[in-house]
Amino acid sequence: MKAFLVSESDGALRCEVGDTPPVAKEPSDILVKVDYSGVNFKDALVAMAPSRVRRVARLVGGVDAAGVVAESSNAELPVGTRVAVHGGDLGVARDGGFAQYVYAPSKFLNVLPGSISTRDAMVIGTAGFTAMASVLALEAHGLSRDGEVLVSGATGGVGSLAVTFLAAKGYHPVASTGSLHESGWLTQRGASRVIGRDEISDRPDRVMGSERWVGAVDCIGGDTLQQILRSLFYGGAVAASGLVAGTDLHTTIYPFITRAVSLLGIDAVESRRATRDSVWSALGVLVPMIDLDPLIDRIATLSKVAGALDAMRAGQTRGRILVDPAPS
Repeated sequence: MKAFLVSESDGALRCEVGDTPPVAKEPSDILVKVDYSGVNFKDALVAMAPSRVRRVARLVGGVDAAGVVAESSNAELPVGTRVAVHGGDLGVARDGGFAQYVYAPSKFLNVLPGSISTRDAMVIGTAGFTAMASVLALEAHGLSRDGEVLVSGATGGVGSLAVTFLAAKGYHPVASTGSLHESGWLTQRGASRVIGRDEISDRPDRVMGSERWVGAVDCIGGDTLQQILRSLFYGGAVAASGLVAGTDLHTTIYPFITRAVSLLGIDAVESRRATRDSVWSALGVLVPMIDLDPLIDRIATLSKVAGALDAMRAGQTRGRILVDPAPS
C-alpha cells in the first residue's frame, strides 16, 4: 500500500511516500480501509528531528483516520462498519492514518453515527473530538449562555471547531487569534467577535484581571492560559488541551480561591470508552446542523502531506487539512 513514511537516522529526518504493507501489532487488531485522514499539530511534531513526540525511528504518520473495517475478528466491529480511528500511540509509536490501510486495536475505533460521513469524520478528526470534549466539559461544569466564551487559537483545528460548535449550541464564542486578517472567516464560523491574542486579559499591574469570560476553550497553553485564568468570571472554567505556547504554567492561586475558577484538562489520546461514545454521540446530533466544508483548508494527497505539515508549523493554515490516500 502507499503511505506517508517518517524516518530518522543519525539525526536526519526523511519524509516520503512509499510502499509498505499494513502491519498488525496484535492478532486482535482491526484493519481499516482509510477513506480520509486529517493533519493535526501533533503530526507536525512527529515529523521533526529530533522529535519529543515520535517514539520510534520509522513509522507511517497520521494520528487519526476514518474509513471502513476491512478485516475484523471483533463481532462488535464487523467488516463494513464505518469508523473513526484515533488515540493511543497511533501515528506516534505505531503506524498511523496517512496510508491506504491502517491496523488498530478496537479501543482506538469508534463507530460513526449515521449522520456523519467518513469525510466529515476527518473534518472533525482529533481536533474536533477535542473541541467537542472541551464544550461538553464546560457544559457539565455549568457553562452559561448569558456571557461570552473565549476560544484561543481560534484559526487552528481545535479552535475553529470549538467556535463552530459553541455557536451552533447557542453560546457566544469570542475568537482570540494572532491572525486577525482571518476575522471575517471566524465571524462566518459563528464568532460573536474576534480579538487579538494580547487582548484576553487586562490590568497587567494587578494579580487579577477584569471578569470577562464565563468560560473558555484554550488550545494554546503557556501565558495564554495564565491570562485566561485571571480573567474568568466567578465560578467560570477553562477547558485546556493545548501546548503550542509552551508546557509551563506560571500563575497564582488567586483565580482558584478568590473566584472559584476551574481548570479542566482535556485529553483526546487516552480517552475512555464512555468519553469517546459521548463525544461522538454529541457530534452526531450537532454535525447535521453545521456546514463543515468552510472548515477545510485543503485536501492533500499523500505526496502533499509534507508541505501541509510545513504550513501548519508556520501557522499558515486555518481549520482542517484532509488527507486523501487514494492513488492520484
